[in-house]
Amino acid sequence: MMERKKTDCPALPPGWKKEEVIRKSGLSAGKSDVYYYSPSGKKFRSKPQLSRYLGNTVDLACFDFRTGKMMPGKLQKNKQRLRHEPFSLTKGGKLDLNTTLPIRQTASIFKQPVTKVTSHPDNKVRTDPQKGTEQPRQLFWERRLKGLRSSDVTEEVLRTMNLPKGLQSVCPDSSDDTLLSAIASALHMSSAPITGQTSVAAEKNPAIWLNTSQPLCKAFTITDEHIREQELKVYQARRSLEEALTADGLARATENSGELLKSA
Repeated sequence: MMERKKTDCPALPPGWKKEEVIRKSGLSAGKSDVYYYSPSGKKFRSKPQLSRYLGNTVDLACFDFRTGKMMPGKLQKNKQRLRHEPFSLTKGGKLDLNTTLPIRQTASIFKQPVTKVTSHPDNKVRTDPQKGTEQPRQLFWERRLKGLRSSDVTEEVLRTMNLPKGLQSVCPDSSDDTLLSAIASALHMSSAPITGQTSVAAEKNPAIWLNTSQPLCKAFTITDEHIREQELKVYQARRSLEEALTADGLARATENSGELLKSA
């Protein structure tokens, strides 16, 4: 035998009914079960079912399913209990690894952020041994520079330099333009001296004995004569630039003086 009491539920929208069924016999005598009925007569046995059905229309965060009343104090107690727990656990019992800075709970009406300190004098810095090692390099990567030519602002291809006879490539299917680009890249990217492939075995089998820190050319030696030749070329280039700038300045001065005579 069971006693049924069906009443209106003021905490829910109009038309909702709450039913309390009290057990009269058996081992569970005196205990009661609570059910809710929608205006259309649909029966709900738990709060999750009720929440899924109502959705965002009603906030059931502080709704007590057994009494059918809104109890804000119960929600506040749950918040305090979660706040004092040593670890915040998410679903499945896993630790909450959220790195968002917590908000300081003070009497102020404004939220005050907590300062997060990550450095301490007693902390020891751990280094990764793999980062200290040299990263592997691709063999014969200079071949990707094949066919690339530089051009001026008018998109006219610039004339390439002529390599000295002492610079010879050890890479299969390599042109002088590719070798020149490889040497220029080595001079720009490496702070070590550029000597070429000093190993004789690299000429026979470069895929095994190649020194990746050096360009794909045979070992070469820079003599004092080579240095003097380069100094002469730099001197001639500077003189040509100086003469061009002087001629341009004279042309501009003549043009300005002509415009002044016309305006007078």
